[in-house]
Order: sequence, then C-alpha cells, then structure tokens
Amino acid sequence: MTVAKGPGPHEKPAQEEPGLAGDFAQETPGPSIADIAAGYAEKAGLQRNSHGHVDILKSAGGFQGIAESIVPGLVFLIAFMITKDLAASLLASLAAAAAFTVVRLVQRRPLTQALAGIAGVAVSAWLANTTGKAEDFYVLGFYTNSAYIAGMLLSILLKWPIAGLLFGFVRNEGFEWRKDPERLRAYAIGTWVVIAVLALRLVVQVPLYFMGEPGLAALATMRLIMGAPLYILGLWIAWLLTRPAPSQKPGTDPQPSKPSSSD
Repeated sequence: MTVAKGPGPHEKPAQEEPGLAGDFAQETPGPSIADIAAGYAEKAGLQRNSHGHVDILKSAGGFQGIAESIVPGLVFLIAFMITKDLAASLLASLAAAAAFTVVRLVQRRPLTQALAGIAGVAVSAWLANTTGKAEDFYVLGFYTNSAYIAGMLLSILLKWPIAGLLFGFVRNEGFEWRKDPERLRAYAIGTWVVIAVLALRLVVQVPLYFMGEPGLAALATMRLIMGAPLYILGLWIAWLLTRPAPSQKPGTDPQPSKPSSSD
C-alpha cells in the first residue's frame, strides 16, 4: 500500500482552483435592518413626502384610493334604497369596483389596490346574496377589523408594535427604536391609537348590523364615515404621539451661559 506524500520542502502547495469553493467563500451581504423596515412599510402602503414626514393622504391611496374604498358601498346603499332589489344592488356595487380597475388600467397604474377592493366587494356581495340579507354586505369588515386588532395586540405583546415598524422607516430609525425604552413605549401607544380606531368601528357598527334592514342606512353611513376618513385621522394622531423628543446633535456641546454682571 502506498502512502500519498505531501509537498516537499522546496515544493509549493497546490493552489485551489477557483470554482464553487471560491464562490461560497465570498459572502453576499444580506439586506440591512433599514432595508427590511423600508420593505415592510412600503408593502403596508405607507408613504413619505419630500420633507421626510408621513404622507397621510398618499398612504390612504390618495383621492382615487379613498374613492375606491367608498364608492362601491355607497352605490350599493343608494341602489338598494331605491330598488329594494338585493341582486341588482350587488351587481351595481361590483360594476363600480370594476370601473376603478379599468380606470387604473387606462392610467397604467398598479392594480393592487383596485384588485383588492374588487375582491372585497365580491366576497361581500357573495355573503349578502347567500344569506339574502342586505346588511351582510358589510359583515366582512367586522372580521377584518377583528383580525387587525388581534395582530396589533400581538405586536405590542411581542414588543414589535406595528406603529414602530411603519413609522420607524419614515423616520429612518430602522429597528434602532427598539433599543430605546422610551421610543418602544411611544410606538406601543401609537399602535394603541390605531387599535382604538378599529375597535370604535366595531362598537358603533355591530349594534347597527344586528338591527337588520332598519339599521342598514345608519350602518352604511357609519361605514363610510369611519372608513378612510377615520383611518387618516387615527394615523395622523399616532404619528404625532410617536414623534421623538428633540435631542442634542452628537458632537455638539451646550452653549456656556453668559457670566452675570456680579461675576
């Protein structure tokens, strides 16, 4: 049996050929914390303006986005109040949602919001048509609000409040705010504000839902008022409550006080 000998004293060791080993040796840097926070906020639809502040109107989808969330429900209410025909009213609402999708196609704008809107209207129409109750057109919102409340409560318990994930991107804080107990507390309070908005919807609208058709007009009205307008207000209050306190810039010293005349 022969034994393989290593390189002699005057021989150079064999060099590794560049290949897969070299490729694996080079590590590709992963996304930074700020990149992750930015991606999360962008997926959530949060936008900032040229001054670096949160753009509340743009985050709600702009005027067109607000109209997309309001008009289908408004069309359903008006059509049902006039005709008392549930099927025709549901079709009118679906047609209004579809019209916004066509408008976005013509404008060559992203269809995400319009498609999400028409999907929500389609599910709501299916529920109302299945039960034969016009008020069931609005029941889907109760489940989505409850799911959002549960998710935000969980984020506070896990010390990853949703307001911090969103606003931290706008303020270029990344995830650094989690290391500061004051900032963590502030973002928890901001998340509670959004939870309060969602809970208020349920407190006001669920009793109207159980009134049946007599409460339909009031339910639809509250759904419009407490939809995008209340969301914008809640988001703005949360933004104000989570503003960081003005602090001294690093590397600067406080100005010395002027000596008094007695000195």
